Amino acid sequence: MTHLTTANARSFDLHGVTFHSFAASHSGATRMAAWRADFPPHTPGTAHSMTDEEVLHVLDGRLDVEVDDERFTVEPGDAVLVPTGARFRVSNNSDQPARAWVATPLGMNAVMGDGQHVAPPWAQ
Repeated sequence: MTHLTTANARSFDLHGVTFHSFAASHSGATRMAAWRADFPPHTPGTAHSMTDEEVLHVLDGRLDVEVDDERFTVEPGDAVLVPTGARFRVSNNSDQPARAWVATPLGMNAVMGDGQHVAPPWAQ
């Protein structure tokens, strides 16, 4: 499938964020996963790390990001490159919703703060 539409995207909710999976194995991807993440206002992030690098590009709103010891706010048009294994958290501390486009290699897994490994279905 080469035309990836919102109507065909699979949606998943986790930690208050909705993930709309566009490119994944379910859509025929073999190397890349890409999704849109929708953050309602006042959504606290959950710290985790990932087994592959990730790029997050803000489409709308503002997101507060932590990558290891760095803390910053990203706005529309900004992107964040998250290195493999870095401690990562994204929060929407504003009164407005925020949306981001995210891409990783297909098969990326998250490692939660307690050491639990999670295979997010939008990245498989």
